[in-house]
Amino acid sequence: METQALDFPKINAVLRTNGTGEVTINGTSHAIEAADEAAVLTDALRIITETAAQLGRPVRVSTTDPDGEGLIIVSPEGVVSEATPTKPTPKREKDTLPVTAAPSPETAKAATAAVPAPTSASVPDAAPATFGAAVTPGPAQEPAPAAEEPATRRSLKDTSFLISEPVLQPATRGWRGALSRLGFRMDPSAEELAEREDIRTVSQHWPGPRTVAVVNRKGGANKTPTVVMLSAILARYSGAATAAWDNNESQGTLGWRTEKGAHNNTVLDLIDSSQALLSPSAQAAEIAQFVHHQTSDKFDVLRSDENDEGDHEVTAEEVDIAHKVLTRYYRLIVMDSGNTSRAANWRRMIHHTNQLVVPVTAIEDRAEAARLTLQTLESRGGHDAELARNAVIIVSESTDAKRSMSGDALKRAKDEARRIAEGFAPHVRAVVRIPYDPALVNGPIRYDALQPATQRAWLAAAAAVAQGF
Repeated sequence: METQALDFPKINAVLRTNGTGEVTINGTSHAIEAADEAAVLTDALRIITETAAQLGRPVRVSTTDPDGEGLIIVSPEGVVSEATPTKPTPKREKDTLPVTAAPSPETAKAATAAVPAPTSASVPDAAPATFGAAVTPGPAQEPAPAAEEPATRRSLKDTSFLISEPVLQPATRGWRGALSRLGFRMDPSAEELAEREDIRTVSQHWPGPRTVAVVNRKGGANKTPTVVMLSAILARYSGAATAAWDNNESQGTLGWRTEKGAHNNTVLDLIDSSQALLSPSAQAAEIAQFVHHQTSDKFDVLRSDENDEGDHEVTAEEVDIAHKVLTRYYRLIVMDSGNTSRAANWRRMIHHTNQLVVPVTAIEDRAEAARLTLQTLESRGGHDAELARNAVIIVSESTDAKRSMSGDALKRAKDEARRIAEGFAPHVRAVVRIPYDPALVNGPIRYDALQPATQRAWLAAAAAVAQGF
């Protein structure tokens, strides 16, 4: 069918996530509005199939959806298949192969005359000679001996009938996914395969607890939203018990951006009850008295002290105690932090850290603060320097440009985010860019409230973090 599909007419089909689409045939646009993605696809296929039926042959269609671009073939009967990418035809190598001319009759006669007549006593009946080829008589051929039995046979231990590679599941998104749901099996796009790999990465279970520290010495760098997003994604996909811990020296904001439980307990209450929580008779459910569960995002929050009249600052020893309790009850701990890298609780947090994450908004002073934070850790050497070298940088677009909604401001914000990301890339293990999303600006943060592009970017960030486990 594909060989009959020509590049004319030029057909483009667009599928959007908001229930709209468009089919353009030789510049003539056919807008589509329907109740859902499947209905848009049905209408689009009807238009394309009618065109193929009028031509009496299959047509080639360029598709566009949020996952990217593709190429399909649609027959006059409405049968859909994926087009094979066009490969350039290799050039003929005319001068690399020798050209042999056919011999003249005189040459052939001379060559034949030069062959001695075989005797029936010494040579069996000869096979017909190729025209112009010299035949040299040789000794009589002995029958070929029968193949010997192998000395040893392969062990059954070396053989398996199981298929080691998993079967590739059909596409679930965009044009490919919609077509698969209609019965036309389509392989997933490169973008969908990349997303599946990120999901596989964040879904892994690792031996022993892991601690992630989210740090930047400048306020307003997106530390708290980063803690919430990483905790939500890793808890949702891996199913691992996850705690987000506000390790500010005194009052932090993690509790303001997350759900509050039925109590007012904080990290200080957990530290006061640590002996009971660490006793052999303690039960797993007892930790719920001290943390605040996030009902939709499936992780728990350990709040910092919120007493306005208090003056207690968490010490290094108290960080040790709280960390010991949390690793007893959780497999993953994501720690928010204050802005003072010299504070005792900040430095002790780094001692317990397995993976460092440095968030930064695309503003130069936040980026410079992130650089100085990494430089401080690198200068300390040892474990701290290793964390800096293997850090994950998360660059979020500035919110100021989004508030103005100016096209120039939006472009400048994206360019600045790209510039900062490229500047960090040679110095750390991974850099991920996050688009602006109003759901991250104010109020409680929920993963489900984010736009799809933002969710995808945070999934990539969480996968980069999980690779460090």
